[in-house]
Amino acid sequence: MLDWLRRLPAPGLGLQRACAIAVVVTQALIAVTGSIVRVTGSGLGCPTWPQCLPGSMFPVEHPEFATLHQWIEYGNRLFTGVVGIVALASFALAWLSRRRGRYLWLAAAMPLGVLVQGLIGGVTVQLDLLWWTVAVHLLASTVMVWLAVLLVHAVDEGDAPPRPVGPAGVRGVLLAMTVVLACLLVAGTMVTGAGPHAGDPDTPRLALPVQTLAHVHAAFLFVYLGLLIGLGVLLALGAPRPLWLRFALLVAAVLGQGVLGFVQYWTGVPEILVSLHVLGAMLVIIATVTMWCAARDRGRLGEGAHSAPSDSGAADRGSGGAGVHGDRPVVPARG
Repeated sequence: MLDWLRRLPAPGLGLQRACAIAVVVTQALIAVTGSIVRVTGSGLGCPTWPQCLPGSMFPVEHPEFATLHQWIEYGNRLFTGVVGIVALASFALAWLSRRRGRYLWLAAAMPLGVLVQGLIGGVTVQLDLLWWTVAVHLLASTVMVWLAVLLVHAVDEGDAPPRPVGPAGVRGVLLAMTVVLACLLVAGTMVTGAGPHAGDPDTPRLALPVQTLAHVHAAFLFVYLGLLIGLGVLLALGAPRPLWLRFALLVAAVLGQGVLGFVQYWTGVPEILVSLHVLGAMLVIIATVTMWCAARDRGRLGEGAHSAPSDSGAADRGSGGAGVHGDRPVVPARG
């Protein structure tokens, strides 16, 4: 059934990389548009799923649901379609590249992840935006952003076992930072769950003090900052320039997000800062993953990586035949 696909020419690496980057951007933006739905109280503007209103897939005039709220929620659902199309395109390009293994699995995770996100969104609407369902919905987006950044790096990576880059201990600190970041994100969803922005005025909130949850959230931030400083000390022992550049981007993202969080808390959680804080969280995740990828080396495409032979009978890279790296030939690794 897929024979006609295999007869299509393999896409260049530039196109594959651009599509993978588009997956990162759309996955991050869907979290931001979801926050806009929440802070405008439009979460139940379309009270059914997948329909907007009973009997209609589209917003219609209704005495109980404001038209503006309907269109904000419906717009978010439409953008989910864009996210899905980009994810499917990324998988199609990966399939046409005739590569298998880690790269193809990451690409396959993109459309599957969008499907799971859609189902979680439907459950969230059906449960009238219970705080924990909204939290799970956001956390699913954070996982997808993480995997999408890995996909970008996998486009021209080999499949060799990862080799550490930089001073000893960097990977261990990055692992600890990832764990703390996950706790930080979960705590942040709990702060929002107890806060004033429920997505709908009648939605019950998390019955815990917002101040206490905010302090827990801040505590994880301080731990993360401590680990970030420790990472900088390790890099000072002799890290290559690419690691330092990624580290600088990570520091900028974390500091900007931290300042934004404190301003948000001191000013009473204004709506626009909530959405900017969600955007900041996505940027921190992206910066963390890029740092993670820079701290290990899997080789380049064609160096120990194996691609499935094309229908024309071209030899496998790993078996000594010449492959194609984008639009230029790849000399297979020797030995």
